[in-house]
Amino acid sequence: MILKNSPLFEISQNEIFLMSKFVITENLNPHIKAFSNTCQKDIDAVYHEEMELLKNSKIFIFKNELDELIGTIRVLRWDFISPLPIQKSYGVNPFLCIEGEAINDIWHIGRLAIKKGIQDTNLLKKLLVCAIAPVCAHKDNIAFAEIDAEMLRVLRLLGIKAKTVGKSREYLGCDNIPVSISYHGLIDFYNENKHMVSTQKNIVLSGENYKLPNKVVFSTDTLNYTLV
Repeated sequence: MILKNSPLFEISQNEIFLMSKFVITENLNPHIKAFSNTCQKDIDAVYHEEMELLKNSKIFIFKNELDELIGTIRVLRWDFISPLPIQKSYGVNPFLCIEGEAINDIWHIGRLAIKKGIQDTNLLKKLLVCAIAPVCAHKDNIAFAEIDAEMLRVLRLLGIKAKTVGKSREYLGCDNIPVSISYHGLIDFYNENKHMVSTQKNIVLSGENYKLPNKVVFSTDTLNYTLV
């Protein structure tokens, strides 16, 4: 297997649909034997959600020498208006997980999928580096994600310090656990592996359009943001 030199930073609308299908089919519950109408509904749901979130997110995909999709991941900067997946599906209020710490930006990492049969741990590391690069741009950043127990174990083995912030539940055919990961839980892994992705300048999203609105500024004593 040959990886292309770098992820594709800008992908077409059609490729977002292909990414959505890839995420569902590669992460299917192993007990599901055939592609069903439920799977198609899940693909459509992922596609529409990613299209709605696209203006605040970057999707990274890797392809092999045959131009086949072999890995995906997405990082989203929260605009503090649209509900994050961890809020909608798990009822987790990100602000209640911060525990009074200073926060710069809140991120969500999702749509991680790797083609079945690929045992290259470097591919996983490259996908993770792409997604966490903007989180590691500021010491007061934090990220949220929903992952299964096996991936949580893998992340911890890689040195990524993820904290469970809610109860696990089934989502898109898998039992996933909501977690938070601070800058400090990511920076060691990032510094050790950032050399694996050649084009760093394209990874960090510009913060100019995503400032925290004044109406949701909060103190450690009183939260004035309503869970959506």
